[in-house]
Amino acid sequence: MKKLWVLAIFILSLFVIGGCGKGENDEQDTASDSNAQEETSETEQEEQAAEEEEEEPKEEETAPSEDSSFADLIAYMEEETEGIANVMYENTEPQEHELDGVTVSLDGYTLVELTDFHVDFSIPFNDETDGGVIIAQYTVTNSLDKDVYYMPSFYLNFTGADKAYYHYQYLIPEEEQITEKLSPSNDYLLKAGESVTGYIAYPFGKTHLEAMLEVSTAIVEVPAAQEKKGEFGNPIGKDGQFTLSLNEAGEEKVAANSAFYEDKVTTDDMGEKIMLKEEDNIGKEEKIRDVTVTLDGYQFTEFIPNEIEAPRFEDFQNGIVLLTVKFLLDNQGEEDISLSSVSTKLTVNDGMQYMFDQAMLLNYSYDDVIKAGESGELLQIYTLDKEQYDKIWKDKSFLIEIGPFRNQDGEDISKGASAEFEL
Repeated sequence: MKKLWVLAIFILSLFVIGGCGKGENDEQDTASDSNAQEETSETEQEEQAAEEEEEEPKEEETAPSEDSSFADLIAYMEEETEGIANVMYENTEPQEHELDGVTVSLDGYTLVELTDFHVDFSIPFNDETDGGVIIAQYTVTNSLDKDVYYMPSFYLNFTGADKAYYHYQYLIPEEEQITEKLSPSNDYLLKAGESVTGYIAYPFGKTHLEAMLEVSTAIVEVPAAQEKKGEFGNPIGKDGQFTLSLNEAGEEKVAANSAFYEDKVTTDDMGEKIMLKEEDNIGKEEKIRDVTVTLDGYQFTEFIPNEIEAPRFEDFQNGIVLLTVKFLLDNQGEEDISLSSVSTKLTVNDGMQYMFDQAMLLNYSYDDVIKAGESGELLQIYTLDKEQYDKIWKDKSFLIEIGPFRNQDGEDISKGASAEFEL
């Protein structure tokens, strides 16, 4: 009987041990399966991520170029010159000049005071180690269906300056400079549909900077594009200019000048104009053979020349009044009309006195023409003695005779014909 109990206990023990062993194995098997699934899942996720990374093209690293801010360029300039930079004025209001399918824009600019810089940089700063820098961003866009050539000769000047200012390449990164993007190395080529953006840095010594700030504005020349490589006799569009205000006084001056016709007195900031009388959209027409001449408007302005320009007007002891007249010319003739060769005569005091236009106070050059079959604007300007204007002339008729027209060689293309307009 005792043997039977021992045998029963032994058999029961085997069942218990077997049951326990089976449960542990099942749990181990389950854990192994779970781990295997997790490893498989992680592998699949890694493979999927790798595939997605291959499918999505990597963004190429590009030069900062057009995305660079003025702050980046100023920081670079400080480091290069070992100077201290302080922003004095910034303007982000864009200006554009259209060149018959090629557009030049001044996107914005900043005026920076730069002081205590390394003596190695003193030469372009008029041998001074304190001064200022104008950093300007330009964009040139070719909207034509042909290649053109553009030299970014954006020279800067201001009233009283004894030289024209230009780019100094060691103040900003080379890859940011528009003079590198359009340069002799690529023949100044601007391909059809291409747009190029870059910067120019204009340095001024402290003395010149103070003189410029006193004037409060500066002018940047905008050259025409060229149709042929290496040649300058085939311009695309006409030269133009941008006006830069340099402080609050400059802003006020630019706003005031926007009301006046753009003769040289206005564009070159030769002094102050005060409007006395004006009329726009007159619309009077006369024919000079194949050219329709329209009197579009006129402005009488009192003119006070600045200190620099005053010697040019020293004969006017009793004050100056300028008469600027705007004509529209529709040239249906066979030859181009040279704007710099147009002559006009102004008769005042009911025909008792007369004077001729002052071509030196206009912005026309040899290349400025109205081509055959095209239309354009013509300005004429006259200087009047203010005392005589106030006491005698202003209440009487003003008669302008215009013509004949001439080509670029100065030859009469109107056979002596002229036209008259009474203001």
